[in-house]
Amino acid sequence: MNKSVAKKMKQRSAGKPDIELGKRIRLRRVEQKISQAELGEQLGVSFQQVQKYEKGVNRVGAARLQQIATALDVPVTFFYDGDSKAREVESLLFLDSAFSLRLLRAYSKIKDQTVQRQLVSLMESIAANED
Repeated sequence: MNKSVAKKMKQRSAGKPDIELGKRIRLRRVEQKISQAELGEQLGVSFQQVQKYEKGVNRVGAARLQQIATALDVPVTFFYDGDSKAREVESLLFLDSAFSLRLLRAYSKIKDQTVQRQLVSLMESIAANED
């Protein structure tokens, strides 16, 4: 067996945890309105590398994750299960589109809780009628 084959066998390929981590990185980046190129520049990597992290193609090492957390203004625990913020992110992963994020941002700007509740009730009624 040659050295390159042995090296490939030793490396662990990216898997489901890497994909989930990538989704959380992307969600936070989009939430912060930072492009892949801008994040890459802050990390000293190409936007393609950021893209690979976000898709879970390439694993994110501990030191790099700390850099990403700093650049995105969150603690490293933001990217993992078990933390209340991480659970919040987990529940928001379905909002992985520009329109959904616009909707969430607009909703979060509503200060009146009564209006918020009415809006949620309206949306639930509309969704129920879609079934």
